[in-house]
Formats: sequence, structure tokens, C-alpha cells
Amino acid sequence: MAFAEGKWHLVDSDNFDAYMQAVGVGLVTRKMAGALKPSQEVKVEGDKWEIKTSSTFKSSELKFTVGTTFDENTPDGRKCKTTASLDGQKLTLEQKGDVDSTIVRDYNGSDMLMTLTAKDVTCTRKYKKEE
Repeated sequence: MAFAEGKWHLVDSDNFDAYMQAVGVGLVTRKMAGALKPSQEVKVEGDKWEIKTSSTFKSSELKFTVGTTFDENTPDGRKCKTTASLDGQKLTLEQKGDVDSTIVRDYNGSDMLMTLTAKDVTCTRKYKKEE
């Protein structure tokens, strides 16, 4: 999965505050998170993925195997049963919890488009790969 491996930096975000509100994130946390420009470091070994998200406010680490359901504690404090799937260069995480959410990372060369959906709200976050 060399297409996904590497370090990715957020360059653009649309509707992130509305998405966070839809999944139940409080106002203060939303304002702080919305001001951040996080990076994601992705490592892949076979079907095992590791995604480290880092910012000046908070960092998180997600480890999972594609095709399995796992317990996820999201950076905003939600507890979910998450299932990972891969279709070509598109990684999908289906989160089931108090509020269901879908996170899709679509890798395309040096760009990655992350689409987050909860309730009737969709957010897009664009990342660039570090050279």
C-alpha cells in the first residue's frame, strides 16, 4: 500500500465544524480543533494499518487490520465499533456508536481527500503528501 504510506499535511478543510457538531463535539473543542492543521503519518504492512495524527493540540494513533471490526476511541472522545475496508486506493472506516460516521480516505498520488460523513453532514479535508 505504498500509495498511502508517508506523511500527509492538511491543506484545506470544508464544513469540519458542522461535522464535529453532528457527532456531538462541544463548542470549545470544535473551535480549537477547527483552527489546527494536523498531519497524518501512515504506515502499512500487509492488511495492517497505522495512522498517527499529530497537531499542536492533540495527537492520536489508530491501528487496525483491513476487513475487521475493532474498538476505536476517537480523538474527540467517542467510543465506536469501527470496520475498515479498502477498495483500490480508497480506505473506508465505518464507525458505529452513539452517532454513526463514515470516514473515507481517497489516496491519489500526492493528494489525499478525506471525506467525513455523519447524519446529513459531509466534510472534506484535503491533504498533500510530504515530498
